[in-house]
Amino acid sequence: MRHVVPTFVVALTLVSAPAHPATCPVVVRAHFSDAAAVATLATWLEPLEVHADDGFVLVEVQPDQLHRLRAAGFEVEIDQEYSLELCTPAPPSPKQTSGIPGFPCYATVPESVQRLEDLVARHPGLAVLVDLGDSWEKTRAPEYGDGNDLLLLRLGRGVEDRPPGSRPTLFATGGVHAREYAPPEILLRFAEGLLAGYGVDADATWILEEREIHLLVQANPDGRVRAETGLSWRKNADNDHCPDTETRGVDLNRNFDFDWGCCNGSSGEPCDLVFRGPAPASEPETVAIQDHLRRLYPRRWEPTPPPETGGLYLDVHSYGGLVLWPWGTTIEPCPNHRQLRTLGRKMAAFNGYVPQQAMQLYPTDGTTSDFAYGDRGVASYTIEVGTRFFQDCATFEARILPDNLEALTYAAKIADAPYLTPAGPDVVALELEPGEAVVRGDPVRVSAQVDDTRYGTFGGSEPRQAVVEARLTVDRPPWADPPPAPVAMSAADGALDSPVEAVEATLSTSDLAPGRHILYVRGRDADGTWGAVSAVFLWVSEPGVEPRHPRGRVAP
Repeated sequence: MRHVVPTFVVALTLVSAPAHPATCPVVVRAHFSDAAAVATLATWLEPLEVHADDGFVLVEVQPDQLHRLRAAGFEVEIDQEYSLELCTPAPPSPKQTSGIPGFPCYATVPESVQRLEDLVARHPGLAVLVDLGDSWEKTRAPEYGDGNDLLLLRLGRGVEDRPPGSRPTLFATGGVHAREYAPPEILLRFAEGLLAGYGVDADATWILEEREIHLLVQANPDGRVRAETGLSWRKNADNDHCPDTETRGVDLNRNFDFDWGCCNGSSGEPCDLVFRGPAPASEPETVAIQDHLRRLYPRRWEPTPPPETGGLYLDVHSYGGLVLWPWGTTIEPCPNHRQLRTLGRKMAAFNGYVPQQAMQLYPTDGTTSDFAYGDRGVASYTIEVGTRFFQDCATFEARILPDNLEALTYAAKIADAPYLTPAGPDVVALELEPGEAVVRGDPVRVSAQVDDTRYGTFGGSEPRQAVVEARLTVDRPPWADPPPAPVAMSAADGALDSPVEAVEATLSTSDLAPGRHILYVRGRDADGTWGAVSAVFLWVSEPGVEPRHPRGRVAP
């Protein structure tokens, strides 16, 4: 978890010791005068929040570790309120019948499995479950109980008949850190929304027909089961190191076999929060993710990943409001830094987060996103959502979920060319007149806004070019082979010469068969870059038959 939260200040109570059990962690403000001091913390813990301009970090430590902060030169203030919040399990609502106690919006591990199984049962031909391996506890069963399977949800039309990665693929993981309640639920809702939208929402439909979505919703189920009791449990449940304590386990996001333990971005001490494990990829959960990344994406370092490299990996965490890309081990930019920054700023336009290179906060080594990029060459990001590990449901439902569903949908759209497409314009406000249901032979006016300015602006801005072209295709996406004949769209004001353009075209329906059609629209800017596709359904009926928009999902 890597965090910059500049907009709120937590009320502090200065005390000599926490007013909660000694086994609970303490949240403190650690003040520093030299920004380089923050990097020293990465060798044994991870800041919850970094407030560089104000000269402090918010950190979580065990009470007996306060002396380590002071010995490192930090002035320490204990945040009594946050400390108690972290160590006091929320009581369940009297009416709560499901979800984590006190947090009904988040599925428990067994409930997550049931929802995944239900999705597969309800959507044959669009969804399959794949067992990527066993959790640490399951590898040691029955000594440590039953443990858990690492279940991957694979989405896309006809996935059961194709090898993984045979279409452009977005792979996302959630719950790598157990106590982060929001990420698994975001991925579950993303899957549920895509499947519910198939045949009803045009974008959901073409994504499922032209892409693959792979979601490892619970990447650390053993640890998550413990966190669901209210424990601030970050690591997995490995009990071979720092045994029989609530600080045991390996930090999976420091255990990957790329730059493992290289750069003072993790700890070799087993009881530390960022313990990297005894060896790279020592944990079965890490191995499962690494193996799947290697299964999906061919290595593309030639000697650097070429711009046309496809595939996209996202590791969703909480909290902090950040979109982070490699490297986490050095401030030197990676070979695809410019393209990664562009896509980072594009996703930030949806969720409002801060896009930046991971190392701009502090060192991290052996991480998921550095492995995915460094080993495979695919575009990879860590997204830090929300403002708390145990995020309240009201904030989650109102802001965190909808903002990040938009970002995930965009990521799915551009998974074929994530280093290229984000530099192009977006298509928004796509509309049909007189509507989405017409009689064959009646013309349809298709209008949209093509926008080359939709980027987050924290830390800099992306170039804005004039939109110089917009095209519409019917029933086949523009990348189909052979390519479909496009319909040119013209500027509503008479000239395509601005970064934001209203465009329109009149489509004849005389040659369209009765039934559902999908219209694809995309735009190109003055740099020659085509942006992401947006789509809308058009329903055509025979003359004499009242136009009707069918309801419900269309079976594959």
